[in-house]
Amino acid sequence: MARRSSPPKRTLFAPDVDLGPTEEHRHHTTIERMARPISDEAGRSARPYRAIDTLVAMERRGTITASMRQAAEDFRARFVAAQLDPLHAVDYSRLREGERGRGNSALPAALRAESAREDVWRAIVALGRPGSPGGSCVWHVVGWERSIKEWALEQGWNGRRISQEAASGILVAALGALEAHYRCPRAL
Repeated sequence: MARRSSPPKRTLFAPDVDLGPTEEHRHHTTIERMARPISDEAGRSARPYRAIDTLVAMERRGTITASMRQAAEDFRARFVAAQLDPLHAVDYSRLREGERGRGNSALPAALRAESAREDVWRAIVALGRPGSPGGSCVWHVVGWERSIKEWALEQGWNGRRISQEAASGILVAALGALEAHYRCPRAL
């Protein structure tokens, strides 16, 4: 009886082949390679791709300044620390609350989140409160990382749809106010 030979094993991808983002992903957002290599999980050198977000694109076009983008990034960091992002699955890779890792402050997680919520609230109040165009736009576009177009079409201001151009102007004005708030919070 003849013995059957098994087909050669094929790997899904070769480690040296750069697969890159899918065509669908490229169609949805602007994708570029990072300028410098970084370390991956195993410590190997890698040059991953990254999606260009609204703030980076606006800064590159000259619509906002670097300090306005930095103010938005600071707001986004506080927004994430405040755990105000829309509902999502639990991230099991995070450390448990009782453990200390790199970058953790001395405050327990609940107090850090509460402190960040207060910072976010002060910033939103400085922009005119949540019901204002600036407050609503920064909450959704910067905090929730939605596109300006999505905010303009779905959220708008007080339930009214606005044009994408007007929404972009609202965001630029709000980022200017946010920059001033972070530079001098007591003056506002």
